[in-house]
Amino acid sequence: MSFALPTVTADAVPAGAPLLDVREPEEWAAGHAEGALHIPMGQVVERMGDITEHAGDGTLHVVCKVGGRSAQVTAYLVRNGIDAVNVDGGMHAWQASGRPLVAESGGDPFVL
Repeated sequence: MSFALPTVTADAVPAGAPLLDVREPEEWAAGHAEGALHIPMGQVVERMGDITEHAGDGTLHVVCKVGGRSAQVTAYLVRNGIDAVNVDGGMHAWQASGRPLVAESGGDPFVL
């Protein structure tokens, strides 16, 4: 049984919307969206409580580097009853659309 994966463009993510970044720690450290929750893809199942808490009653926007990992996580979350959408194009699209990034180091953020 297949379904259409809910997807949104990076520039359509509302400011302040719950955002889940499923990239690896070094990718996160290089540059991420402020306020995003960082849970690497491999930890999603064990950290579902953190994810549902972060999502609250809103739509959870899931992002990775280009959209592949986040698509898999979004599909998993939707199958488990969470209102989630994949951010098409990932952090590359986020940055290209002019959305702000922050780096853990305090230096110039970039998408790794």
